Amino acid sequence: MDTGLYVHIPFCIQKCLYCDFPSYPLGHLAESYLQALGKEAEQYRNLKVDVSSVYIGGGTPTSLTPDQLERLLAMLHRSFSLCKDAEFTVEANPGTVTAEKLKVLRRGNVNRLSFGVQAFQAELLKKLGRLHGVEDVYTSYKLARDAGFAKINLDLMSGLPGQTLDMWLETLNRAVELGPEHIAAYNLKVEAGTPFACQEQAGLLPLPDEDTAVAMLEAANGVLKSAGYEHYEISNYAKSGFQSRHNLRYWHNESYIGIGSAAWSYWADCRRGNTPDVMQYIEAMERGLAASIEQEKPNLRQTMDETMMLGLRLTAGVNRLQFKVRFGFDPVDVYWGSIEKLQKLQLLEVTEETLRLTYKGLPLANEVFAEFV
Repeated sequence: MDTGLYVHIPFCIQKCLYCDFPSYPLGHLAESYLQALGKEAEQYRNLKVDVSSVYIGGGTPTSLTPDQLERLLAMLHRSFSLCKDAEFTVEANPGTVTAEKLKVLRRGNVNRLSFGVQAFQAELLKKLGRLHGVEDVYTSYKLARDAGFAKINLDLMSGLPGQTLDMWLETLNRAVELGPEHIAAYNLKVEAGTPFACQEQAGLLPLPDEDTAVAMLEAANGVLKSAGYEHYEISNYAKSGFQSRHNLRYWHNESYIGIGSAAWSYWADCRRGNTPDVMQYIEAMERGLAASIEQEKPNLRQTMDETMMLGLRLTAGVNRLQFKVRFGFDPVDVYWGSIEKLQKLQLLEVTEETLRLTYKGLPLANEVFAEFV
């Protein structure tokens, strides 16, 4: 049996205006946090399971110093049994990597970087509150290649305030020219409590209209598929063999361990969520207490529902045989009423092997998912 590992680093040099993730300014808390993280990781030291994928996210993990990164990676290797061929991803913001940091990551067996690029227009980056500029993308990408990284993802965002279809096409084409193995193309979602939400409420957030948003989705499909990227999940594209193994674990509703503040685990058929408050997290670890403040043990029906909703994010869809082997039921029998309705709306395709979204269903995925709750 194997599992995945997620590690949360909640520090940012500058918080983006659209971000609702729990993050804090990089400062004196970093050292105490790393010590607490080590204590939580130690709880898993005797776990008899191999870790086949690691994902360090945030926040901005690469805002840590080279020494802090080295100690973090050593702690993970000490506490967990990592497979020799494990996919090991670290999120990075352009402009926060140096040759020294990248060497530390490579020595620690990190083999995949995920850069939060978002856009290739300086004015859009400024509107997003991003710390980096366009040139930082090219500089950081070259540093990563020079350091030996053969797996790189670029995160891109559509539906941004002031973004035109031509701007989005330029962003897609410039990303393709760099030649990363993986591209994630997300549409902006304005989250409650963010500066963007306040701007939207005040009528100060000029977002693209619905027709333009759909055109942007179609543009991503056209440009990226023509460049040899497989559209394998609603927002994710990869060259052959370079799909994100860690994220596939989420979409297949498989087990993973999460450590750090705000991290979630799905382990031993139980979901656990750690406190998002960094100070509470550090204190809990110092006192030898559990970091989790939320816990849920889904029943069979809930687990099947989750597996359907997550699996339908994949363009390959939900494999009927695998579902039956896992749960004892064919999903067509369990969800026939919803499936029949979605078929009539041409949002869901059913074959002898799979259930999957149609092309028409992709932009309406949330409406489809609601049918399986």
